[in-house]
Amino acid sequence: MTHDSSFPPPPPEGPQHADSAPPDPPSAPAPSRSAGAGRVRGAVVLVADALRGRGDPTSGPLGPAIVLLAVPMVLEMAMESVFAVVDVFFVSRLGSDALTSVGLTESMMAIVYTAAMGLSIGVTATVSRRTGEGDANAAANATVQGILLGGALAAILGGLGAWQAPNLLRLMGGSEAVVAVGTGYTRTLLGFNGVIFLLFLLNAAFRGAGDAAIAMRVLWLANGLNIVLDPLLIFGLGPFPELGVTGAAVATTLGRGTAVLVQLWTLFRISDRLRLGIEHLRVRVDVMGRLIRLSGTGTFQVFVSTASWIGLVRVIASFGSEATAGYTVAVRVVLFALLPAWGLSNAASTMVGQNLGAEQPDRAEASAWVAGRMNLAFLGTVGLVFLVFARPIVGLFAVDPVTAEYAVNGLRIMAAGFPFYAYGMVLTAAFNGAGDAWSPTWMNLGCFWFLEIPLAWLLAFPLGMGPEGVFVAIAVAFSTLAVVAAIFFRRGGWKAMAV
Repeated sequence: MTHDSSFPPPPPEGPQHADSAPPDPPSAPAPSRSAGAGRVRGAVVLVADALRGRGDPTSGPLGPAIVLLAVPMVLEMAMESVFAVVDVFFVSRLGSDALTSVGLTESMMAIVYTAAMGLSIGVTATVSRRTGEGDANAAANATVQGILLGGALAAILGGLGAWQAPNLLRLMGGSEAVVAVGTGYTRTLLGFNGVIFLLFLLNAAFRGAGDAAIAMRVLWLANGLNIVLDPLLIFGLGPFPELGVTGAAVATTLGRGTAVLVQLWTLFRISDRLRLGIEHLRVRVDVMGRLIRLSGTGTFQVFVSTASWIGLVRVIASFGSEATAGYTVAVRVVLFALLPAWGLSNAASTMVGQNLGAEQPDRAEASAWVAGRMNLAFLGTVGLVFLVFARPIVGLFAVDPVTAEYAVNGLRIMAAGFPFYAYGMVLTAAFNGAGDAWSPTWMNLGCFWFLEIPLAWLLAFPLGMGPEGVFVAIAVAFSTLAVVAAIFFRRGGWKAMAV
């Protein structure tokens, strides 16, 4: 029989002698070691299940349900963030002009990412809602319509971008030296943007269906190929041609293209959560119309956000190649941290969408706040690391001292706002998962266009802060977005959205 150790032990049965030793007290339970080991085993099992793609977002405790989705999504976004850093790591060996061309091209690629992410918002919201309702056929139809829309947009943007690549670099403020070095890089990434569209859209569909593990694995494949091919094609190692900065674009395109082939094979042959068949391969006007409505708003939402980065780069470019290169390094490092955090945000989006489909709005709301607290713990820790170790982190990139100083200052300033970013990212994703794409669109418009860009110009020029003023404006805008998103999310109007 066990006994509460806070009370004295009961007297022993039978007679006692005065000189006899008191009985040994019963051993107190020792929960610390066994319970701790149990928690560790439970965590290992939970992570293993997440990597295998198990779990149901609409049932069970919220914490484990979010983790089952978030672990593969965080790792997926971590792989995407490595894309952002690997190219800069190798291209930085080619000089500031080559690095500047990467930064300017990435700003232009923001248009591609905008359209791909906007369509992904519609695909995720629709697939997650249909999956929550138990209608796998409708989820497959939505996926195919997203592919068709993405393919059409990719063809238009790719043709225009490849044709006008050098002029676009000049328009972004690149010098003739930057244009000469970077035209091949720009032309390749813009011309083959279709692999980005498909990679984003198909992973959005997998995430909406709750199969985030597949999305994670294909990005592992794409990133692994990119890491291997980058130095081979940039520097011409072994039998490979020396393509310079263009080699980085070729490596990225080959890696992503291979991942897309695996995605398609999985959809048609392997997946047990989202399966496409020949019967789904046709235009469905009603489904496409709903996707256009959701994705059109989502695309404008992302455009508002990403176009602000183009405006910021234009301000930075006024201070020369070193400032632009420093901005490029700092933003890439920040993206390395923020993209895994988007994994938690994507988990919140799927949780909200599927639980609304299953008619569990309270669970949908609670899941967003739990995911926000998880994201706060992650980004708060990363922000502290960046504040303390900014200089050693920037030192990993082979940049000149002037560029490095800009990058260090920018990294520290932006990292100061990470705790706010954590909630802002999760809550805006939760709105989108509910099909309420307009609320975060208006928030982005106010925080990025009417606050961030004017503030960046004001701080950089009239107030004389230079490039550091741009970084301050970024931190202020994202922090403001988090506060506004929390206020509107609590009002709960998103729970009534029809998808």
